[in-house]
Amino acid sequence: MRRIALARGETVPVLGQGTWGWGEDPGRRGDEVAALRTGLDLGMTLVDTAEMYAGGGAEEVLGEALAGRRDEAFVVSKVLPSNASLAGAIAACERSLERLGTDRIDLYLLHWQGRHPLEDTLEAFQHLIEVGKIRYWGVSNFDHAALTELRDVPGSEGLATDQVLYNLSRRGPEYDLLPWCADHELPVMAYSPIEQGRILGDATLGEVAAAHGISPAAAALAWVLRRDSLCTIPKASSPQHVRDNATALDAKLTREDLDALDRAFPPPSGPRPLEIL
Repeated sequence: MRRIALARGETVPVLGQGTWGWGEDPGRRGDEVAALRTGLDLGMTLVDTAEMYAGGGAEEVLGEALAGRRDEAFVVSKVLPSNASLAGAIAACERSLERLGTDRIDLYLLHWQGRHPLEDTLEAFQHLIEVGKIRYWGVSNFDHAALTELRDVPGSEGLATDQVLYNLSRRGPEYDLLPWCADHELPVMAYSPIEQGRILGDATLGEVAAAHGISPAAAALAWVLRRDSLCTIPKASSPQHVRDNATALDAKLTREDLDALDRAFPPPSGPRPLEIL
């Protein structure tokens, strides 16, 4: 498994697992737990969740899946902006820890920027680090202007990553955000790398996938993973889906593949507002 370094040097797998949509249907819980455990077996130990997902239900599913295997996983969760005051973020983290059934979250993100001052949120994060409830902190859905603003906030030197929407059909970050992050040595975590399945019927993507003997989803993941200093967290609904995602790690897209995908999904020619799902 190829790995990338977070801003403070610890490495995580480039291909992890997401949990958006988990915990919403009790009938799927067994498959969700099995999928996560299959991913751990395959080295996809970076696992992302959030208090927002199913009102905490995704964290509960993840906690069940990690029972007896917590030390194998690098767990990411997120605090809602409405909870990101000094006291609110601390309380939200404690609730997440309880649902996850663990004593620490490896990486805790501000889900998006809200009304509470960033100074208060970062003070909460620093407190949580000092008491051992989180190990690192980061942000999600911040564009390069927001990151620039964040750099002026006391304590911001601890920023570990920015998690953003990035896939073949959402290439806006390539124009300014990804170059900014590269210049500032800030790794990026890409969510929804297959656009929740909406791009999988594209003919060009299908042709590229067929040429490599992989699924369109795996080809889309391989395209995202072509970039350095970037990891991604696709959601998988079953163990077989996880195994399929893992085939992206061995796919080496050619220059011809990339050119064809550029024609089908043109890169940005100018700045675009950061998109959010």
